[in-house]
Amino acid sequence: MVQHGHAARAVAAAAAVGLMGLATGCSAAAEADNESPAESAAAVHDAADRLVRAGSSKARTSMEMASGGTRVTIRGEGVYDYRARVGRLKVVLPQDPSGAEEHRPITELLAPGALYMKNRGAGVPSDKWVRVDTATMSDGNLVTGGATDPLAAAELLRGARKVTYVGESELAGTEVRHYRGTVDMAAAARAASPAGRPALEAAAKGFAKDQVPFDVYLDAEGRIRKVCHRFSFVNTKVTAAVKGKGKGGKREVVDVASTTLLDGFGISANIELPDTKDIFAGKIAEN
Repeated sequence: MVQHGHAARAVAAAAAVGLMGLATGCSAAAEADNESPAESAAAVHDAADRLVRAGSSKARTSMEMASGGTRVTIRGEGVYDYRARVGRLKVVLPQDPSGAEEHRPITELLAPGALYMKNRGAGVPSDKWVRVDTATMSDGNLVTGGATDPLAAAELLRGARKVTYVGESELAGTEVRHYRGTVDMAAAARAASPAGRPALEAAAKGFAKDQVPFDVYLDAEGRIRKVCHRFSFVNTKVTAAVKGKGKGGKREVVDVASTTLLDGFGISANIELPDTKDIFAGKIAEN
């Protein structure tokens, strides 16, 4: 995984085992009924705006990768305010492969242009936050933080192409309509809202593939209940460590399935970003 300063440690803890495969976490729905391609595309393209109208929701995230036959999963849970474009997630990292170390949950605050992390790791005081400019990350923080920003995941769908309606199904007691297609990253960046555009522009340049497969499940009001993107990125550090070559190493394309589940629309979010005095400015120790 390409590391951005020290910001990528949340996912690097999982990537260090050498991630070679893909675990999607997405499943097919019932046989599709009649819906025109234009109607399907319009429903998917409008999903981000529908979330903004909803105001807020609970959010659960997972980022799944595989090393040989071992699945590695990073999970997050929290709330998101779509109008203010801010969210709060508690992200739980997987145990180290040796089983020798337990990772403390990382609290992440998602905001336009920034990712804030608490319990970041060695060298950071427990009462301080680490701030990272998401536009400087080559993936726009779609993967690096261990959880895809829910609104960014929705805004990606503005670049949806070849959208097909799979059919109706039920998700956690809610009737949903299942759509499938691919995201054109450059098109998504062009169509994104002004606040979300810089991060998606960075992502459009940073991923190994500019076409990202997705599955999305929309409720009767057109709001996302579940969305899964399958990203691919180039990782040289992991490959070098796995192959014992030290620095450099072969460029390895790693596939990651990022899934976001949304419910509890309209919930009170009450998210406050850290004051400048609470942001850590020192060196972050490497483990």
